[in-house]
Amino acid sequence: MAEKKPSAHTGHRKRMREEFLRTGAGGMEDHRLLEMILFYAIPKGDVNPLAHRLVDEFGSLSGVFHATYDQLVKVPGVGHSTAVLLQLIPAAAARYMKQTASFEGQIVSLWQMQEMLEPYFFGQRDELAYLVCMDGKSKVLGIKKLGEGIVDTVPIAARKVMEAALACNASQVVLAHNHVSGVAYPSQADLDTTLKLERLLTEAADITLIDHLIFAGGDMVSMAESGLLRRRK
Repeated sequence: MAEKKPSAHTGHRKRMREEFLRTGAGGMEDHRLLEMILFYAIPKGDVNPLAHRLVDEFGSLSGVFHATYDQLVKVPGVGHSTAVLLQLIPAAAARYMKQTASFEGQIVSLWQMQEMLEPYFFGQRDELAYLVCMDGKSKVLGIKKLGEGIVDTVPIAARKVMEAALACNASQVVLAHNHVSGVAYPSQADLDTTLKLERLLTEAADITLIDHLIFAGGDMVSMAESGLLRRRK
């Protein structure tokens, strides 16, 4: 009996792993990087076509990670284990970002605030709102989640903001939320809410709202830097 010739895919996974270890992910296209990830959910077989199918369906690697479990399992070839793995990766990345972007000292620049808060909105499909509570020297006392909404609505209750600020004994606070629309610029509703909260915090508790940050698609807009919120000295 003639020996079976090795196929073109023999050793393919090993070669891809070695390439990644040698050169990193920088030079790899989205579908090739996704193919490597799929190795760990689908131990055998050619997963390259599935990687292409996923990128075509969701537009990019980030689009795949942004997809919901229900959306993923509708793609032919994606089972429970694959969908869970693709949900797990951005969740683990967000945890990593939070743990490596913490600031124990003073927040002295806007980029520090952005780096600290960005992980809280990474990969989120719903709008979220957080309050950064600080003392008079801009040391972070806590980051409190205020609310979670669907699509473009996050009801930020004044009571929740006040309770969070007082619980931390904060002297100054920064409000932050994300826009799932992909546009970071604040809406008129954002501005109206911010100005009401600024007055309430100042008049009721002598707490300064120093900024409201809007996150979307990797971008961030500061209301204070944009001249939409007056910074009190």
